[in-house]
Parts: sequence; C-alpha cells; structure tokens
Amino acid sequence: MTVHLPHNAVPTRSRRRRTALYAASLLCCSALLATLPGGASAAPGSASAPAPAAVSFEDNFDGPAGAAVDGSKWQLETGDNVNNHERQFYTGGNDNAALDGQGNLVITARKENPGNYQCWYGTCEYTSARLNTAGKFAAAYGHVEARVKVPRGQGMWPAFWMLGDDFGNVGWPQSGEIDVMENVGFEPGTVHGTLHGPGYSGAEGIGAGYTLPNGAAFADDFHTFAVDWAPDSITWSVDGNVFQRRTPADLGGKEWVFNKPFFLILNLAVGGYWPGDPDGSTPFPSQLVVDHVRVTTND
Repeated sequence: MTVHLPHNAVPTRSRRRRTALYAASLLCCSALLATLPGGASAAPGSASAPAPAAVSFEDNFDGPAGAAVDGSKWQLETGDNVNNHERQFYTGGNDNAALDGQGNLVITARKENPGNYQCWYGTCEYTSARLNTAGKFAAAYGHVEARVKVPRGQGMWPAFWMLGDDFGNVGWPQSGEIDVMENVGFEPGTVHGTLHGPGYSGAEGIGAGYTLPNGAAFADDFHTFAVDWAPDSITWSVDGNVFQRRTPADLGGKEWVFNKPFFLILNLAVGGYWPGDPDGSTPFPSQLVVDHVRVTTND
C-alpha cells in the first residue's frame, strides 16, 4: 500500500502489512510479535556490565521551554500514515515537539487541527510529531538507549526504533528495522522489542514483550529502554533487565540484515491497526516525555 506524503518521510509499520517508500510514505512502528524461543515469557535478568565505551550520539534536550529540537541532530517528518490507519498528522517545527526547559523533549499528541491538515480518512483529527536522525547520525553496534515516560490511554502508540541507513537505496524490509521499544495504550504495563527484515516483517517480526511487575504501568514513571548490539547479536533490556536476545539462529535461515549502520526514530502515533483508535477515555493532550537519547560504542 502506498502513502503519498511531502518530503522527508521515513517508513512506517503496519500490524498487518508493510510497504516502504522513502520520501513518499510515512511508516511507523511494529506488529504482532513472536514470544521468546520455546514460548517462554520475558523474564527479567541482569544486564551485563558495559565495556568501556565512547558516546557517539547524545541528546539531553537542554534548552529553554518551547524551543525546537536540535536541528543538527534531528529532523521532523510531516504528513499522515495510511499504512497503519493512524489518525494523526505529524507536524514540523515545535508545534508538537518541543523542549520543556527541564531537560526533556516533549512530543505532544493533540486532538486538534489548527492547520486544516488532510489525512487519509479526511480532515485530520489529531496532530503529533515524529523525529529521526537520517542523514545526521547513524551507527553500527553499541549500546542504544532512551529514557522515556510514555503516555497512557487507549489508542496511544509511542515508539523508539531504528532503520537501516541504506533504507533509501534498498527499501524496507531489506533495510532492517530494530524496534527498541513500542507500547500500545491497551497494554499499559507492557512494551515490545522486535526485529523486522526480509521474510520476517510486519506480523512475522521476531520479538518479545516485557511486562512490569505488580500491575505497574509504564506511564507512571520514566524507564530506560535499550539494546546492546554487536555483530550477529541484539539484546533488549528495560531498566537494565534483559528480556530478549536475538541472533541469526532465530531467523530460520532468513537473512540477518543488522550488521550495518542504523539511524534513530522517536514518535508518538495516535490510533492505527494495532493500538486501535482513541475513545472517550483517552486523555488529550497526551505526551511522550524523553529525558535523553544516547548511543555508546565500544572502544
């Protein structure tokens, strides 16, 4: 399925289907997810102590309240997304993505349409923001993390993820996609981590979920979502608790496309096939608050 959009769009995921159209389609995050090998649930464990590392990318979002993100590090995508049947229009500037003056980036989803934006379903009902580092930063391997407080509410779909830097040349899913964190509002205590690649994309993505203990919700506090990424190995953790490790052996002979540079993406989608649409219980405005994003690579 094709989505025609203005410039600078990067791909998006549908729970049921994926297409990739660089500079022509806006894609978002992931899908039905596989469980851990053997059907095991995602049990917490201790993350390994990191080796000496150098910071290759960092944004602590310092700056005055209302300021836009650092344009030397991030670009904002604009447009809607028919592929996932999301409801939002992604805006540029600082309308829906701005610093709060306290060291955070706030991505705000609003039930409004001041620009009379048009979406796949007609006049857009919501606005939000999506940022990426394509053309500004990409790296292969290391520790990739974001400290984030997700929103709550039916239809909310925040994500922190990565796409292969060769996406513009090879398309999706050949580029590969690493979903560090996705949350859908009807699962307030669970996040998902997933790999997508050729022959294992969309609903066939390889991944697992992590659920907080004692009925806690991710919207209650900040949490650190990370992957530790090495040649032929990617390990996911939440607050240092490892819940999944994937290698080429998990792909059943399909191609491992994760030994190359990837760029970063942050977004807050509203509605779509996977989370479902917002309802009367969904609070607006709704905010994804990002304390920092950091990538470290081993010396």
